[in-house]
Amino acid sequence: MTRSSTAPLAAVDAAHPARSLARLLRPYRGRLAASVIAFAVKDSPLWLLPVITAAIVDIVVDGGPGMRLIWIGAGALALLALNYPMHVLFVRLFFGTSRELGAQLRNGLTSRLQSLSIGFHSRSSAAVIQSKVVRDVENVELLFQQAGPSTLSAVFVLAGAIVMTAINVPEFLVVYLLTVPVAAALTLAMRRRAARRNEDFRREVERFSSRVGEMASLIPITRAHGLEEVASERVARSAEGVRSAGLTLDLLNGRFGSATWISFQVLGVGCLLLAALAALEGWLPITPGQVVLLGSYFSILTGAVTSIVSMLPLFARGMESLKSIAEVIQEPDVERNEGKDAVAAVAGGIRLDAVGFRYPGTDAATGALHDIELDIAEGETIAFVGPSGSGKSTMLNLVLGFLRPTEGRILLDGRDMEQLDLRTVRRFVSVVPQESVLFEGSIRENVAYGLGEVPDERVRLALRDANALEIVEAMPDGWDTVVGERGARLSGGQRQRIAIARALVRDPRILLLDEATSALDSESEQKVKDALTTLMRGRTTLVVAHRLSTIRSADRIVVLDHGRIAEIGSHDELLAAGGRYAQLHRIQSA
Repeated sequence: MTRSSTAPLAAVDAAHPARSLARLLRPYRGRLAASVIAFAVKDSPLWLLPVITAAIVDIVVDGGPGMRLIWIGAGALALLALNYPMHVLFVRLFFGTSRELGAQLRNGLTSRLQSLSIGFHSRSSAAVIQSKVVRDVENVELLFQQAGPSTLSAVFVLAGAIVMTAINVPEFLVVYLLTVPVAAALTLAMRRRAARRNEDFRREVERFSSRVGEMASLIPITRAHGLEEVASERVARSAEGVRSAGLTLDLLNGRFGSATWISFQVLGVGCLLLAALAALEGWLPITPGQVVLLGSYFSILTGAVTSIVSMLPLFARGMESLKSIAEVIQEPDVERNEGKDAVAAVAGGIRLDAVGFRYPGTDAATGALHDIELDIAEGETIAFVGPSGSGKSTMLNLVLGFLRPTEGRILLDGRDMEQLDLRTVRRFVSVVPQESVLFEGSIRENVAYGLGEVPDERVRLALRDANALEIVEAMPDGWDTVVGERGARLSGGQRQRIAIARALVRDPRILLLDEATSALDSESEQKVKDALTTLMRGRTTLVVAHRLSTIRSADRIVVLDHGRIAEIGSHDELLAAGGRYAQLHRIQSA
């Protein structure tokens, strides 16, 4: 396993992004130190060339000797030749670390997203999550790749200029110190405003990503109702927010950059004039070459400080992106399985013991479920019916562990599910939702998803029992045919039968069916119902259905009303009782 997949992202803290970055880089200390040494060697001509230039000027002014020029030229060429191998080494070490850090953040985000609760994902926009994994990690990489070399160059040039000046004309070090308060004042003026503007811009980009995601998913509805202009206007308003926030940020960075450049250019000109005046008036024993040296070094020094300060917007953007990543890493709504009992086998007996559930922000009176008492035997088929909002889907999500009861407990084979590692429980569970989603890949890959190497015969049997072999046989490449993103090249009935094959190949002990046939035409529905009959045989099955005709054969039907069990019985028993189920049946029959 690579370092990027195991590095502890718990170090990421939204309140301290810079400190978090330092913690993330701790495992790479040796590599980064070597890269810094390589950079110092390859960049040394920048701060040594003014010394060489000054020596050449003084040789020319003094009239020789010429041989000294040859030696100085040879030394300069040797110094320049070192740049190539040292630069390649630096790129390998420094940029390699940047790429590993990016992979570490992406893998950590992906892993964290997989552990966060279904509640978190239902509240979050998929487009915003994608923006965090793609755009925000890219900003952190850019911080490394663009700000890193520029800052290192500025630091070494700064250090070289100060050292060389101290050796040649130490009296001018006092003049150099003028750059420190100017740089500090500009940085402090920029810092807080930049952080606020970067956060505003990031939030606008996330809102825009969410709007684009909505637009893409709603295109069939938009087109069907002739609402193209409305949809475009909705996205355009969000795009205007991005434009406005981005321009505000750009103007801030532009004003800051211009103020920095002017300030340091004025200091540079002043230093050159002061050095020339000191030589003319005899205040200091400065040679013509040293005048050139001082002017060059002050220009280099102010350029280095300007470069460091100009990196602040990039640094601010990277820190804001790290804060954005930390929002996911620090999200507390996690499904916690660590340290709980692993499940090696499931028989399928389920008991709901005084179970109640209410969503966050609701009180006990408006909870989704109240005092549910239900025993489900191994291999029994239980159907849940009732009006919208009665708690049917909540019931399935509780059994699946996507939601945890706020009251009571759920027992699986006599064991409290609160004490079980639900990841191991779900190996024995399959779900067929109302609209099954397939991924971009072949039919075979979709059926065997997550199972590793599955024998062809096992896949074929699953497709046969799901009434899906005819789909495979009609395809040009058989089960190697790529189904398209979200199964776009298949009809709804075909997607549903592939999803049933995916459930069958796992041979689950517990089966959850959530409106598995409600979106299909009559012919597709019958084929799917036949496949479901095969799938349900010998398994504990929980079915949510609006069409009562699809659940006649259920062992028991549970009628829910306002989050409570109103009736329980078989189809015939409930019709004979003349209660809520009989009323629903009459309405649908009519």
